[in-house]
Amino acid sequence: MKENKKTDNANLSILKDAVNSGILDIDSVLDMLMLTKREKLVKIHPYTITPPTTEKGRWQTYYKDEAGKRKIIRAQTKEELLDKLIPIYFSDSYLDKITFYGLYEEWLKYKATVTNSPNTIKRHKQHYRKYFEISALHDKKIKKIDELLLEQECNRIVKEFNLTRKEWCNAKTILNGMFEYAVRKKYLTENLMNKVQILVKFKQVVRKTGKTETYNSEELAEINKFLDREYEETQDASFLAVKVNFLLGLRVGELVALKWSDLCDDNHIHIVREEIRDQTDNSYEVVEHTKTNKDRFVVVVPKALSILNRIERQGEYIFMRAGERITAIRIATILRKYANYQGVRIKSSHKMRKTYASNLNACGVPLDCIREMLGHSSLSTTLGYIYNPLTEKETFDLITKAL
Repeated sequence: MKENKKTDNANLSILKDAVNSGILDIDSVLDMLMLTKREKLVKIHPYTITPPTTEKGRWQTYYKDEAGKRKIIRAQTKEELLDKLIPIYFSDSYLDKITFYGLYEEWLKYKATVTNSPNTIKRHKQHYRKYFEISALHDKKIKKIDELLLEQECNRIVKEFNLTRKEWCNAKTILNGMFEYAVRKKYLTENLMNKVQILVKFKQVVRKTGKTETYNSEELAEINKFLDREYEETQDASFLAVKVNFLLGLRVGELVALKWSDLCDDNHIHIVREEIRDQTDNSYEVVEHTKTNKDRFVVVVPKALSILNRIERQGEYIFMRAGERITAIRIATILRKYANYQGVRIKSSHKMRKTYASNLNACGVPLDCIREMLGHSSLSTTLGYIYNPLTEKETFDLITKAL
């Protein structure tokens, strides 16, 4: 401590000598410090800085007061406005003022700059409103949040909302992100979420089975008859899109974004893009990347190739209807139409993908190959797609043969 004090005093003495000798211009130093603070302020300020809309108007923005309430602040110029904000952000008491909600807003603004998905940001906002806005954490100063309070609130949320382990993991993403951000910004020295334990019981979920998660061999035969009949009557390639995806196992967004140019040869198709839906305005667009931002090659078996050869080309996309690319919602509509026709429970488009993986596994295809076809990074994810796709009789006969 004494050594540090001596060093600080020596540095201060040198700076004074530099100013007195004219080597340093104190005004220039102050100007540089203010410029640096303004630049830093713009990066961390969570609210929009709005320019004047009239000649006599003023620049304005918002900030949070000590009670956590939003206040408006105005100035003649942007520089003056930033200078008014500087004491709020860079005073010694700034870290004593920032609340849990203030940290959340700051983190969310940062998060929006590093993700390609507006849907992710929308989901974070929904989860915050549902779980944390009414919690004891919302208005709490982050310096006052300790490990026990955080753990208490996390357990309360799991218990009160009767969350499954998966639902809690989705909500916890916000807390992990916020506290990790706070550590990187030097607001905190450690991520308290690393110490939090969930001690209450998660909601028990009904274990999924092949009956609910896949189309078994009999159901697959029935839906293929339905799709063939509908295609013959309408010449609508949407029905063939559903039919072929039981043989390709693609994400539905990848399926509807396929182009003829993606067919590399008679044995493979290149998966490089997908359709995404913007949940903010419910619009659809095709982006030049997959969900995992990795392309892959999927095997096209002769049966799949024969289905593709039945399609009349209407444009660059494989599956088009009335000259327009079909969307994922069209696939869901067809599956719903089939379920209504059969009088059975609707199975989502994702069940086609699980049926594909389960059939490959049932026929002895190596798990790692299935993982590659599905485009998964982790084998554990692939295992979650594999169920028994056989009927009860087929399963009984197989067990009988094995034993």
